[in-house]
Amino acid sequence: MRDTGTSETLKIRGLDYHVRHWGPRDAPLVFCLHGWMDASPTFQFMVEALQHPWHIVAPDWRGYGGSEWLNRPYWFPDYYADLDALVRHYSPDAPARLVGHSMGGNIASVYAAIRPERVERLAILDFLGLVQDPAVDAPAQLAKWMDGIDHPPHLRSYPDHDALARRLQAGNPRLPADKAAFLARALSQPTPDGGVKMAFDPWHRQASPHLYRIEDVMAMWNRIVAPVLIVAADDGFIHERFHDDQAEYQRRLASFRTARVHTLEDAGHNLQHDCPERLAALLEAFLLDQSPT
Repeated sequence: MRDTGTSETLKIRGLDYHVRHWGPRDAPLVFCLHGWMDASPTFQFMVEALQHPWHIVAPDWRGYGGSEWLNRPYWFPDYYADLDALVRHYSPDAPARLVGHSMGGNIASVYAAIRPERVERLAILDFLGLVQDPAVDAPAQLAKWMDGIDHPPHLRSYPDHDALARRLQAGNPRLPADKAAFLARALSQPTPDGGVKMAFDPWHRQASPHLYRIEDVMAMWNRIVAPVLIVAADDGFIHERFHDDQAEYQRRLASFRTARVHTLEDAGHNLQHDCPERLAALLEAFLLDQSPT
């Protein structure tokens, strides 16, 4: 039977925040920060593969999992402030070790720039920024946001957990049936008609009113002083976005003062599902200040 950790709910900036804990409370502390359309149980397999004692703190971001949902559009900078409050709560006297997957890596990297003294080590999993669409300008982006306000987004529902598990496997062919079954239950919630749906507020699908500008993000990355590990999946978002544009890939990497980059073979974007043992070994070597093998 899996040890799925323990749950805690606390007030973070006026919202009920669900936080999952694994490991002894007196062990070295590591924050694990999930990505978009995800929640804290996504790290289950990676946590099981850890060989050293750690106190893993994994929040569900606002609007995800067991944390409070706004049921209205979200403002992305709130995540930086939420992380700041979480770090102050759980690590008031010491800088934090942050591991962020995808959107969680985005949040963690910007936070490490804003609060460099509060971050000891930063691991970013399969994220190196988004790709801007040159055809979309600021007026078009704002119009898209305004149009979305009038048409609230909805989530697809599934008749049961087995159907959702099959959908997860269709999205990730590497995901075995037992892991898909676990995630289908851990990352979902029931619907009134007896079905299930993914446990995140559909308003996360709403477009941002502002353009994404990679130069602004790169300016943030340049202010990070903590050691950085970037873990890419060979079939993940980093390689998908920059495989044909090595100049842009190198330009983004150069924004970090120091960063180790490691690519995990035979892994998709959710590398914490596809190769949890190799990812855990890599992260522990980094967190313990050892050279990756």
